[in-house]
Amino acid sequence: MTTLPDRPNTALLVIDVQNGVVAGAHDRDGVIANINTLVDKARAEDVPVVWVQHSDDEIERDSEPWQYVPELADRRAAEPLVHKIYGDSFEDTTLEALLAERGVGRLVVTGAQSDGCIRATLHGAFVRGYDVTLVGDAHTTQDLSRYGAPPPDQVIAHTNLYWQWQSAPGRRAGVVGTADVSFAEAS
Repeated sequence: MTTLPDRPNTALLVIDVQNGVVAGAHDRDGVIANINTLVDKARAEDVPVVWVQHSDDEIERDSEPWQYVPELADRRAAEPLVHKIYGDSFEDTTLEALLAERGVGRLVVTGAQSDGCIRATLHGAFVRGYDVTLVGDAHTTQDLSRYGAPPPDQVIAHTNLYWQWQSAPGRRAGVVGTADVSFAEAS
């Protein structure tokens, strides 16, 4: 139902599943396993998998914390890699052009951190006209409660709760579990 004309395809986004981002993250291993399941399913269905990799002053490009976690499926050469320095994966990156080339108007979002780059990318995609599905058990965050944030399980639950109720003209938002992800065009 996307508002983007002639873009019926779906892509899987794998956002910031990097050593320095998910170290100590809530249910880290379970989330990575779910993302791997989704990558395998997307590949089997010839759905584009787009990898997003963050860098900043704390996660310097080409450093060990910048690398994808070793448990994550290896990115294939044909699968695009988007480098970013802002929370929103669209902001000052090649993501929009890559998705346009592939006729993508619907995104399935996974990765980290729920209360940072995931939320920013969800909203960034939605305001740009994309249908956006968050995989509720395939995103995570670190415990930032020492800074006043709720515990990570509550942050994840809240992100899932509010994203399922997002609405805008001509666009769909939603939350599903890994087992219920469909890459087919929503009716």
